Amino acid sequence: MAQLVTRVDDRLLADVDSLVDEGLATSRSDAVRIGLEALVERHRRHRIGQSIVDAYRKHPQNTDELAGLDKATRALVDEEPW
Repeated sequence: MAQLVTRVDDRLLADVDSLVDEGLATSRSDAVRIGLEALVERHRRHRIGQSIVDAYRKHPQNTDELAGLDKATRALVDEEPW
Protein backbone atom coordinates (compact mmCIF):
# COMPACT_ATOMS: atom_id res chain seq x y z
CA MET A 1 0.00 0.00 0.00
CA ALA A 2 1.32 3.43 -0.92
CA GLN A 3 1.94 6.05 1.72
CA LEU A 4 1.17 9.78 1.48
CA VAL A 5 2.82 12.41 3.61
CA THR A 6 1.21 15.81 4.06
CA ARG A 7 1.23 18.76 6.38
CA VAL A 8 -1.90 20.17 8.01
CA ASP A 9 -2.43 23.13 10.28
CA ASP A 10 -3.16 22.68 13.98
CA ARG A 11 -6.86 23.40 13.58
CA LEU A 12 -7.34 20.70 10.96
CA LEU A 13 -5.29 18.23 12.99
CA ALA A 14 -7.48 18.92 16.03
CA ASP A 15 -10.59 18.37 13.90
CA VAL A 16 -9.21 15.06 12.61
CA ASP A 17 -8.33 13.97 16.15
CA SER A 18 -11.89 14.81 17.20
CA LEU A 19 -13.24 12.57 14.45
CA VAL A 20 -11.03 9.76 15.72
CA ASP A 21 -12.08 10.40 19.32
CA GLU A 22 -15.74 10.30 18.29
CA GLY A 23 -15.21 7.00 16.49
CA LEU A 24 -15.85 8.28 12.97
CA ALA A 25 -12.41 7.03 12.00
CA THR A 26 -10.12 4.52 13.68
CA SER A 27 -7.00 6.64 13.25
CA ARG A 28 -5.67 9.79 11.65
CA SER A 29 -4.68 7.74 8.60
CA ASP A 30 -8.17 6.26 8.42
CA ALA A 31 -9.70 9.74 8.60
CA VAL A 32 -7.46 10.96 5.78
CA ARG A 33 -8.29 7.87 3.71
CA ILE A 34 -12.04 8.41 4.27
CA GLY A 35 -11.68 12.05 3.26
CA LEU A 36 -9.74 11.22 0.11
CA GLU A 37 -12.25 8.52 -0.85
CA ALA A 38 -15.10 11.02 -0.39
CA LEU A 39 -13.29 13.61 -2.52
CA VAL A 40 -12.63 11.11 -5.31
CA GLU A 41 -16.23 9.84 -5.20
CA ARG A 42 -17.66 13.38 -5.24
CA HIS A 43 -15.53 14.23 -8.27
CA ARG A 44 -16.51 10.97 -10.02
CA ARG A 45 -20.21 11.71 -9.46
CA HIS A 46 -19.73 15.28 -10.68
CA ARG A 47 -18.10 14.02 -13.89
CA ILE A 48 -20.93 11.54 -14.48
CA GLY A 49 -23.54 14.22 -13.85
CA GLN A 50 -21.78 16.61 -16.19
CA SER A 51 -21.64 13.92 -18.87
CA ILE A 52 -25.40 13.42 -18.56
CA VAL A 53 -26.03 17.17 -18.79
CA ASP A 54 -23.72 17.47 -21.80
CA ALA A 55 -25.49 14.59 -23.54
CA TYR A 56 -28.92 16.16 -23.00
CA ARG A 57 -27.62 19.48 -24.28
CA LYS A 58 -26.19 17.78 -27.34
CA HIS A 59 -29.31 15.67 -27.93
CA PRO A 60 -32.25 17.24 -26.08
CA GLN A 61 -35.46 15.31 -25.69
CA ASN A 62 -38.03 16.20 -28.28
CA THR A 63 -41.78 16.55 -27.85
CA ASP A 64 -42.39 13.05 -29.22
CA GLU A 65 -40.16 11.55 -26.53
CA LEU A 66 -41.84 13.60 -23.82
CA ALA A 67 -45.39 12.96 -25.01
CA GLY A 68 -47.37 10.89 -22.58
CA LEU A 69 -44.88 11.07 -19.71
CA ASP A 70 -47.21 13.12 -17.51
CA LYS A 71 -50.07 10.72 -18.17
CA ALA A 72 -47.87 7.69 -17.46
CA THR A 73 -46.55 9.25 -14.26
CA ARG A 74 -50.07 10.02 -13.05
CA ALA A 75 -51.12 6.43 -13.80
CA LEU A 76 -48.21 5.09 -11.73
CA VAL A 77 -49.07 7.36 -8.81
CA ASP A 78 -52.76 6.42 -9.03
CA GLU A 79 -51.79 2.75 -8.74
CA GLU A 80 -50.14 3.34 -5.36
CA PRO A 81 -52.22 2.24 -2.36
CA TRP A 82 -51.84 5.46 -0.41
